Amino acid sequence: MSDFSVERAVMPGTMASNERIVRRSFWQKVARTFSYLPFASNLLAAWYCAFDPGTPLKVRGILLAALAYFVIPLDIVPDLILGLGFTDDMTVLITAVSLIQRHMKPEHYDKARETIARLQAGTFTAPSQ
Repeated sequence: MSDFSVERAVMPGTMASNERIVRRSFWQKVARTFSYLPFASNLLAAWYCAFDPGTPLKVRGILLAALAYFVIPLDIVPDLILGLGFTDDMTVLITAVSLIQRHMKPEHYDKARETIARLQAGTFTAPSQ
């Protein structure tokens, strides 16, 4: 997705496509790249916010677009470049979160911290969706 405008992110077709991408591949990529993600807490809190039934549609669309960008293997900066690979993903996520910050609830960050602890302990299983 080359157009990250809010208007495009919340279009029903775009949201549905992004949601399919995120549901299919998010947790596999997190598990595979977790140790390299300095923004894991924000990434996981964004996921929990995006899939919270109380999250407004526009906020959900913005977050799904950012999460889909993280999942899609075609990046501006390839993830395999050590030290730089996730900078574009982080920039997209931070931009999205800054747009919707007031909708990120403490419980989203609590769940993110719990997930990080389980990933570190090796006891993580992906939430069912």
